[in-house]
Amino acid sequence: MSELTSTSDVSGSALSGKIIFTLAAGAGLSVASIYYSQPMLGIMGGNLNASTTSVGLIPTLTQAGYALGILFLIPLGDRHDRRTIILLKSILLAVALLLCGFVPGIHGLLVASLVTGIGATMAQDIVPASAHLAPPAQRGKTVGTVMTGLLVGILLSRVLSGFVAEYFGWRVMYQLAALSVALIGVALWRVLPRFTPDTRISYAGLLHSMFGLWKNYKTLRHAALAQGLLSVAFSAFWSTLAIMLNEQFHLGSAVAGAFGLAGAAGALAAPLAGALADKKGPARVTQMGSALVMMSFAAMFLLPLLSPHAQLALIVLSAVGFDLGIQATLVAHQTLVYGLEPAARGRLNALLFTVVFIGMSAGAALGSKALEAGGWSGVVLLATVAAGAALLVRLISRKS
Repeated sequence: MSELTSTSDVSGSALSGKIIFTLAAGAGLSVASIYYSQPMLGIMGGNLNASTTSVGLIPTLTQAGYALGILFLIPLGDRHDRRTIILLKSILLAVALLLCGFVPGIHGLLVASLVTGIGATMAQDIVPASAHLAPPAQRGKTVGTVMTGLLVGILLSRVLSGFVAEYFGWRVMYQLAALSVALIGVALWRVLPRFTPDTRISYAGLLHSMFGLWKNYKTLRHAALAQGLLSVAFSAFWSTLAIMLNEQFHLGSAVAGAFGLAGAAGALAAPLAGALADKKGPARVTQMGSALVMMSFAAMFLLPLLSPHAQLALIVLSAVGFDLGIQATLVAHQTLVYGLEPAARGRLNALLFTVVFIGMSAGAALGSKALEAGGWSGVVLLATVAAGAALLVRLISRKS
């Protein structure tokens, strides 16, 4: 196994604000592509004359594509020039989003959604690219800035798509998204240098090494399983919220998207989890975060006892709570996993996030079935049980 030192044309020199901003924008716009559909599902279902289960497959396949792309494509960044990979993925993502905006039926939209998820993994190429380019003294700050862009993309995607879908149509949202990805892809190609591959290991060797990492590290398996279960709860909520709000409260996609701002209050507090992990230990933070997620979802069992306005307020508060818990737990899990084998952090990250987005995909599928079978109470039950299972995994992990 022959490893090469990671270098680039600008290695060792300070990055300009222009490059950092472009990297952050690229991460945000690409990852946003997998969340645009969630507030629009109610409108899309009516427009396409599709059932709740069929429409629920849109975010399911998008998340599944993202998981597949992370597992099978992200390792290529250790073997080939990341600049070229980012460009090719931006083209693939732009074309997939454009197809989402023009295909006439649900079946074509489902295929395009799967490809959208695969292309959106360019975000997971941009983040390590920023780490490679930044000098050691600025690496943490640079990566943090790019991750902030990624987080903002996740948070604002629902708000934007809900508004655009209600006032201009859901197809327009996909068309605008395609244009934004095409423009940022060109911008990244222009500002990024070529990257020297990190390794000469064959693609098959990279994949084989990932199986070895999964087998050798129980900490990785426990972290991935717990975060994957939390992702089931997270995705079940966000994938069905727009449909529920439309059916029970007669609210449009703009309001459903605005709930993303409630999640922002929790998610933007995630950096505090890093400091708490340093003080209490990351394992302890995973338990606290999982417990917060479970309690936040369980609180929604009280909804039938409240007035409509109080119900909406409780849903908002629950969104703040579980987003905070999920983000805190993710930060703590990453701290645990990245400390296992520094030379393999990219592959460890791929394994962790593959399971996370398998959970996202499963949550979207199970959430739509739970909504159809048991109404919103069914979704709440699913999310609470999944979060409780994650807490159980973390408690068992501590004992072992």
